[in-house]
Amino acid sequence: MSPVAPRALARRLRGLREERWPDAGLTQAQLAQAFGGVSISLISSWENTEKPVRLPVRRLEAYATLFATRRSLDGELHLVPLKELTDEEQEERKVLLDELLLLRDGKEATGATDLWTFDDPLQRITIVCAQLPEKYRQHLSYADPESPDFVSLYTYADPDALIELYGHIRARNPENPVTFRTSDALEPDDYTSHLVLLGGVDFNSVTRDVIERVDLPVEQVAREADAEHGGFRVQERGGSKLIEPLLDADEHLLEDVAHFYRGVSPFNRKRTVTVCNGMYGRGTLGAVRALTDARFLDRNTAYLRERFGDAKSFSIISRVLVVDGNGLTPDWTLEENRLHEWPEAAK
Repeated sequence: MSPVAPRALARRLRGLREERWPDAGLTQAQLAQAFGGVSISLISSWENTEKPVRLPVRRLEAYATLFATRRSLDGELHLVPLKELTDEEQEERKVLLDELLLLRDGKEATGATDLWTFDDPLQRITIVCAQLPEKYRQHLSYADPESPDFVSLYTYADPDALIELYGHIRARNPENPVTFRTSDALEPDDYTSHLVLLGGVDFNSVTRDVIERVDLPVEQVAREADAEHGGFRVQERGGSKLIEPLLDADEHLLEDVAHFYRGVSPFNRKRTVTVCNGMYGRGTLGAVRALTDARFLDRNTAYLRERFGDAKSFSIISRVLVVDGNGLTPDWTLEENRLHEWPEAAK
């Protein structure tokens, strides 16, 4: 990479500090404190055009958040929480972040900060779906291998989530081999690739195997087990609770529950495992679309970065509203949509 881009970034970062609000006279020490107590020497290295430093995305996100609103100057210099930014400030933050990322390495914000962009080109990414149980396939001719109209995708559970996510991951990772399989068709090498698991323990055996092997205070309760419609039992300070989907008296789904988990793979510590799960299909799709829907991708990704920082493993359970049969993309910046988060926020 040419040093021109990082030098331009260093000049821009210094310019933001000195020229964004010249009357404020911001110092490197103030920025260091606002960014969570990083060292002054680190701030200085970011502004050094002679020996430019390539900043992590999360640091550029902090710059964009800080300089998106003059309210950062209220009291001591600080980062205004994303959920408190106005629509205009959110847009200013996005424009500024786009600019900083382009100066860093030419990537747009929606690509560089996307959790579906993997840092290791050429490594395999395997999306794992459950196979639809036989009782749901037996009256569907397209799912019968003996039928001339057989279509293998009809044998997959959560095909809408699969199609949504497969295209997104391929677009974000053009150099990586991306495949999808049913859980009963995995080969040994698939387990040690980046794993993306769609659907829960009812149908997807690999989701069950992974959840049993990771340190996660979330347990999926299968339908018609402890609760008629199942749910997610979470361990919290002081006890546990069951988070359930909401259905009306006629068994119409009003709210599904979506679970998103990202962590280190228990099968290969150099790879990740991601679970997109729901009690019903619209919850699984909601967990996927939270980070693929262009209208919500930026804000949800930014929320995860702000909330979980550098955590290698994290989990968020959210509600998915169902309107006229359609599951709506969850906005994680709204507190009422977040039903459980792990690790718990520091008190």
